[in-house]
Amino acid sequence: MEKKNVWECYDEKQLEELEVHAKEYMDFLDNGKTERECVDFIVNRIEKEGYRELQALMKEKKALKKGDKVYAVWMNKSVVMFQMGEKPMCEGMNILGAHIDSPRLDVKQNPMYEEGGFAYLDTHYYGGVKKYQWVTIPLAIHGVIIKKDGTCVEVNIGDKEDDPVFFVSDLLIHLATEQLEKKASKVIEGEALDIIIGNKPLSIGKNKEDGKESKESGKDAVKKGVLAILKESYDIEEEDFISAELEVVPAGKAKEAGFDRSMILAYGQDDRVCAFSSLKAMLEIGEVERTACCILVDKEEIGSVGATGMESKFFENMVAEVMNLAGEYSELNVRRCLASSCMLSSDVSSAFDPSFASSFDKKNVAYLGNGMVFNKFTGARGKSGSNDANAEYLGHIRSIFAKEKVHFQTAELGKVDLGGGGTIAYILALYGMNVIDSGVAVLNMHAPWEATSKADVYEAKRGYVAFLENASM
Repeated sequence: MEKKNVWECYDEKQLEELEVHAKEYMDFLDNGKTERECVDFIVNRIEKEGYRELQALMKEKKALKKGDKVYAVWMNKSVVMFQMGEKPMCEGMNILGAHIDSPRLDVKQNPMYEEGGFAYLDTHYYGGVKKYQWVTIPLAIHGVIIKKDGTCVEVNIGDKEDDPVFFVSDLLIHLATEQLEKKASKVIEGEALDIIIGNKPLSIGKNKEDGKESKESGKDAVKKGVLAILKESYDIEEEDFISAELEVVPAGKAKEAGFDRSMILAYGQDDRVCAFSSLKAMLEIGEVERTACCILVDKEEIGSVGATGMESKFFENMVAEVMNLAGEYSELNVRRCLASSCMLSSDVSSAFDPSFASSFDKKNVAYLGNGMVFNKFTGARGKSGSNDANAEYLGHIRSIFAKEKVHFQTAELGKVDLGGGGTIAYILALYGMNVIDSGVAVLNMHAPWEATSKADVYEAKRGYVAFLENASM
């Protein structure tokens, strides 16, 4: 049952393909630090590969046929892709599903204030984070501000070479005796994760040639200085924060890690590593018997809720629209399609960390470099909140991967009583389809910088291609 490190299994051609895939993936991470940026990247990429937007095809009343490629975007945060197969859709699809949201800090709707000579933005953390990991590191702000007239102002500050960055301060070690006695969950409180955005007060008027000083701007001079910059750079007022979606993320590009450059260290790999590998699989498959589908959604980190999460009806609605253009629509056929489908819920798994070995069951844990990961179940403790895949389906997946020589391992998310986590798998399983969790092992999961193995990322893409081309039971 021991698994071999997959680096030992590749020939020269595969090693070259692996490095190309890793570089493309790192570019995706650098250009997709928010859900909106991911969707923009994906749409630009798939349109070059022949995908057409569903709404346009609906207006043209264009009938879909084998080989056609179609996509739909919902609220600029979720996207679904279809490649039409030879068989009717009512016989089921092969589906890849992942999420493109990641833990971060969100700027509140009334965020700006000044205290002690600093201008701040008030934040609310999003998803499961260790709050102490977010202090003193360089941060960037990405997102959109929607003005009252409907104008969309895109914000991306902190990731270009000459951009300023932002940060959350921490108490100096010399005064931290009481702080260091607190539990890790209390060392930094959520309300203390406010980012510093300025320290220079605004001056009114200009210095005269006669040497007279400028007038001071009065109360909240530093805040006024920042607002003046925002007005000049983006033509926005303080009130515009009410209709803004601004995400505070770690500044900096994805990096190769290790002397051997075998790993990738970057923000947001949970779950953009599976999202990108799923995207690449959709672009690499040839003709397929069953319609191939990839759904990349928002809000998984907070329970898959809302209009752009997996619990919304977006996916089901788009399946119905595609079946309508394929001449197959009826409510019963939509139900048959979903119930007959097979899915890989593509999400990350925890990687074994020798520094914290006691948290893992070494026989049932994923190891970096041992291939993509299958989690028969996730959930917490007694499998609470889990999709528990049936043995027949797992056996079928094994047969596909054996045929295509895909390297994989099986795992659980740590020791039974230590916690757990969930994915979108249980939501799709509600339709009655076969679903299993699969993905890539991640070290430092949910930290500002997460680590993956290039080999595992490559193997996940290979596995997703094999699944899309072979999955019908």
